[in-house]
Amino acid sequence: MLAEWNQSSFERQALITVKDKGYFFIFFYFLDFKMERSAALLLVLALVKISCCCVDPPAAYKFTGAVCRLTYPAAVVLNEKTTEVIEAAFQHARYPSVEGQRSIGFGTVKYGFHNLEIHNLSIGKSEFELKENEGIGISISNVSAVFKGTINYGYGSWLFDLKQSVDFEVESQIDLVINPKLYCGKGKVAADTSDCYLTFHKLKLLLQGDREPGWLKRMFTDIVTFTVKLVVKSQICKEINNVANILADFIQEQAEQFLSDGEIGVDISVTSSPIIKSNYIESYHKGLVIYNNTKTDLSTSVFNPSQLTENRMLYFWLSDGLLDPLMGAAHYDGRFIRNISGTELTDLFQTEMSAATPELLNKWLSSTGSMLKATSVSVPHLWTTTKGTSVRAVAGVELLLDSQDMPALYFKTDVTVVVNASYAEKKLILKAIAESINITKISTSEGPSEMEESLRSYLQEAVEKMGIPKVISYLEPELTDLMDEQGLNLFDIINPEVLPQDGYVIVQLDFGFPQHLLVEFLKRTLN
Repeated sequence: MLAEWNQSSFERQALITVKDKGYFFIFFYFLDFKMERSAALLLVLALVKISCCCVDPPAAYKFTGAVCRLTYPAAVVLNEKTTEVIEAAFQHARYPSVEGQRSIGFGTVKYGFHNLEIHNLSIGKSEFELKENEGIGISISNVSAVFKGTINYGYGSWLFDLKQSVDFEVESQIDLVINPKLYCGKGKVAADTSDCYLTFHKLKLLLQGDREPGWLKRMFTDIVTFTVKLVVKSQICKEINNVANILADFIQEQAEQFLSDGEIGVDISVTSSPIIKSNYIESYHKGLVIYNNTKTDLSTSVFNPSQLTENRMLYFWLSDGLLDPLMGAAHYDGRFIRNISGTELTDLFQTEMSAATPELLNKWLSSTGSMLKATSVSVPHLWTTTKGTSVRAVAGVELLLDSQDMPALYFKTDVTVVVNASYAEKKLILKAIAESINITKISTSEGPSEMEESLRSYLQEAVEKMGIPKVISYLEPELTDLMDEQGLNLFDIINPEVLPQDGYVIVQLDFGFPQHLLVEFLKRTLN
């Protein structure tokens, strides 16, 4: 199998697969070159450099297997929960102890702030702006919190020496402004939130719950408020940057897990830094299949931003250079095999046909232990037009009987179908129309027969009316079950559309906020 996958002139294809409910988007590229060693080495080094580094978006397009566009209305929905992410940053931040000293009168006050914690946190509202070619502007207003801790202090002079410890609280009212920049970091979307500002509208010191503690309060008010401002700003901005990158990694990990099963995985590293326009954010991904520890290449993508619009909330762009190899990987992994027996087989041949079932076939089907086995015998191919996604496959079909060692019937069929997909009521729906069906080989346990031509005609009709619908009947529920296992049914997906184009497919949809992902993310962040 690996010999086929890694052949010197090899087909890198893309597939959607069903076996044990496996589901993948696998992306490959066809590469065949013959050149002198020195030129080949230079080419290899150049490709390695490109594959390791992010480039400007226009240069990255041809290395891009998948694109995600998130429009402004989607950002509005996601922003509804920004306050919960910011709250996680406040709560997860760890505030260091601070020590210092100050000269007062005839002596010196030494102090230390310890065990600073945040309590009674509430956040007002969040507003955002997509700043074209710059970043995202986020404003968080009316952050109310109480910071609690302990002050250890000592006052020393030539007259006396005083050491004391007292608990304190600081009531605060804060506005927060963050201007995140998205960039390509180690092949992933990363966030730089160093442009972070806190404005303190209120800082009120309370010592041991006493709201009027006299000289001690007056002495420490300036020290405490200055220190709290310094420590909180430093740690909150640091933690927001940390949480933002945890979130970016979390999203990418979820996507990689969704597209992986068994020996097949997908490298969805970014090929370029995301771009930000006033109406959308767009990211570009490699979409390279990892199969049996071998990774594919892609360098002929036809993506252009003009192929996507801004009318829906979320867009996924998938090229034929991604989808065609998907079929090949499923074939090499032995995922296109199906056995049919018992009442399922009997019911299948109850399908209404234009001609009567040949007597010989009826004889075999009525035998005890009859089983039909269908196997993909060569690499399927896929290409997309505005009519739909065309798939050409060659299958070998055997009718096996318990009473015979050899198949009672064997034939090959070369089939091309046009498939259109949709998703409604949390179920995948596939519509397939046969474009061509050829029976390329027939053999029976009875040997050559004068009935072969009539059998060929019958089998051709049987493939169209029984075989293709049967395959679709397997694909729809099994792919739906797989997507549900990956959590797709937890999303509030609104009016999804699958739009086949010449050489690529666009999936566009609206959605409600994915609360389950937020819950999972917050669990990870706060643990």
